[in-house]
Amino acid sequence: MIQTEFEFTLPKGYIDEGNNLHRRGIMRLATAMDEIVPLRDPRVKTNPAYATVLILSRVITKLGALDEISPVIVESFFACDLNYLQKLYRQINELEEPVIDLPVDRNHHANHVTQMTAS
Repeated sequence: MIQTEFEFTLPKGYIDEGNNLHRRGIMRLATAMDEIVPLRDPRVKTNPAYATVLILSRVITKLGALDEISPVIVESFFACDLNYLQKLYRQINELEEPVIDLPVDRNHHANHVTQMTAS
């Protein structure tokens, strides 16, 4: 069975209006619609980088005691947390080039190759 949800812990954490810290969360795999819908948003049309905020608000299903993760919450993340979540998103959705481990050669050196994808 395929894993569709991934737990994470933010490096710094989100501090809500009540000064509560939220660090542990869950991110789910993205669907095609998670990446398509934000492209229709006028904020993305004027600032394409804003798509990251909208996508993350769709795929983060839990963060601490928060019931809902809105774009406003994602906008308030510390830069290091946003960076962490972007990397996690790319990793779990396999948007990074995977590294393939090859057998160890006769000199006991592991061989590593980055898998290339067709463009």
